[in-house]
Amino acid sequence: MPQTFSFFTRFEFQLATQLSHTRWMTGSPGKQRFMLRWFKRCADAGHVPARSLYGRVLMHRGISPRDKSTGARYVLQAAQQGDSHAQYQAGRIYELGCSQYQPNVHHAVTWYARSGENGHLQAAQRLADAYRRGELGLPHDPVRADEWQRWAHNLAADGPNGETPAALATH
Repeated sequence: MPQTFSFFTRFEFQLATQLSHTRWMTGSPGKQRFMLRWFKRCADAGHVPARSLYGRVLMHRGISPRDKSTGARYVLQAAQQGDSHAQYQAGRIYELGCSQYQPNVHHAVTWYARSGENGHLQAAQRLADAYRRGELGLPHDPVRADEWQRWAHNLAADGPNGETPAALATH
């Protein structure tokens, strides 16, 4: 369900993102909490990049298991809405498991493939490695490993070349 985000939501997200990279904002726990409230407000308004970013922050820097599971929920919402960073993190969630999500290699491969197809270098590299080593329930397949490796190389060089790797097309 596509949503139109208000100018204010987009502005607030951009401002919070830019401020998060300044020493002035990151030096104080109070300022960090304030900034996280901005990200949360944007995420709750349905802003996909905010959901992705806020979810990843909670997953990786959250203190309580509740923070981490809330972060995973935001990440999975953003992944379903097409955010490639969130799709990669969804693959990691299902590969490794976390709080309320048990490891599921089939889901992990699906999310890595979606993320890689959407231009996420690490996802394409992870699939190349998985095919090369026979991990994630995938067969040892040097041909598919090479296809994903070429895709990752193209992403690293200058972005996707418009061709879907054969490993993705047949999966």
